[in-house]
Amino acid sequence: MTERRETGRPRRKPSSPSKQRPAPKSKRPAEEKDWSEGERIAKYLARAGVASRREVERMIEDGKITVDGVKLTSPAFKVTGRELIRVGRKTIQAPDATRVWRYHKPAGLITTTVDPEGRRTVFDELPKSLPRVVTVGRLDLNTEGLLLLTNDGALARALELPKNELERTYRVRAKGTVTDYKIAELAEGITVDGVDYKPITAVFDRETGANSWLTVTLSEGKKREVRRALEAVNLMVNRLIRVQYGPFLLDDLRPGAVEEVPTDLLQQAIGHLMTNEHAARPAEPTRTSKKPAPKSRLGSRSPSGKLTSRKRTKPR
Repeated sequence: MTERRETGRPRRKPSSPSKQRPAPKSKRPAEEKDWSEGERIAKYLARAGVASRREVERMIEDGKITVDGVKLTSPAFKVTGRELIRVGRKTIQAPDATRVWRYHKPAGLITTTVDPEGRRTVFDELPKSLPRVVTVGRLDLNTEGLLLLTNDGALARALELPKNELERTYRVRAKGTVTDYKIAELAEGITVDGVDYKPITAVFDRETGANSWLTVTLSEGKKREVRRALEAVNLMVNRLIRVQYGPFLLDDLRPGAVEEVPTDLLQQAIGHLMTNEHAARPAEPTRTSKKPAPKSRLGSRSPSGKLTSRKRTKPR
């Protein structure tokens, strides 16, 4: 084996220990931030109702967000809520405990903050007493029924994600004849204009003249999914009412009404989707209180303790 040699470098005599230079000091700060604490700034601000995570990330790129006076350059930064956080000139307060409301959206309202065409939005009709809320998904202009509202943007996103498999159930009135073949075609999954839809469960309820009523359940909630899927099997939807979203029921909530889901039931239903630090906290029980326990706003409680609907929502 040949000996490895280096060429082109003059040999130097080893210096004595007394003449050796001290090792350079480490440039690492004395104390580093404990990244195990807190949560990412984008998620924190989404829960605070500032904007969605993606919008917050764009704000960071534009240099609009500061923490303790320092402009952020990365969405990976974590906060605990003890920092001074500003978006532009506005100071952001720590998010409140997570809250969720059920809203019976009437037909004729747009599920958006502002409509360029000047049409009425759901936010124009909500009570002024509500805090800043975001919707969990959307309902089309002519779709009515259950729309969830929350003050927690991160929770809204979690409830929308298909991977969490929260089923949406609709009462559908459609022009056309329902057949076993059409129901089976929907159950196998269907492709419309290049868009693949997962299996859709459709149950025929009754026929009224040229129209048929069905109960339709799906788990994705893609844009106009019910209408497009049924049109693909020659069923033209002319009325659509969402009656359930995951464990939440429309029940007997009247059109335009808003009711908050009690915190204990909220934790029971979707506690696994809520952040531990800011999960809904039930009120402390008091011995002097004589008020009856609030009834479930997810639906009625059966004797077995399971959440069920008191009655089927009847189409008007």
